Amino acid sequence: MQLEIGQKAPDFTLYDTEKNQQSLSKFRGQNVLLLFFPLAFTSVCTAELCSVRDNLKMYETLDVQPLGISVDSLYTLARFKDEQKLNFPLLSDFNKTVSKSYGSLYETFGFGMQGVSKRSAFIVDKEGIIQYTEVLDNAGMQPDFEAIQVKLRAIAK
Repeated sequence: MQLEIGQKAPDFTLYDTEKNQQSLSKFRGQNVLLLFFPLAFTSVCTAELCSVRDNLKMYETLDVQPLGISVDSLYTLARFKDEQKLNFPLLSDFNKTVSKSYGSLYETFGFGMQGVSKRSAFIVDKEGIIQYTEVLDNAGMQPDFEAIQVKLRAIAK
């Protein structure tokens, strides 16, 4: 299913790296940047999430909560978060339900892997409405962070 701007974002509950359940609805009243990424420890995923880490002050200024989501286990994500000193939550979609509901799941990925999250970005506004979508078929590309920042600034007003 492909989500579109103006739709209500599908709610979800996933475990974070601290083994706490996190629900999208918990962040109601705050803008959320959902970043689906294929696999922890890969070069493009590391570069993408480290760029969010390095720009976290900008996101905080705009009252945005970034959330990284992948099908990696919460233990893998915990190690990745620690090694890269990531300063925002990473959520494990190990059962692939959230990636699927957001239209962000590869049927087949490299090396014969199935059910890996597509690199995707969604902005969910304070009311839970999708304001930006970007689902990339090429896992070697990163989301358009300039366009994301433009949209975040527009909805922060």
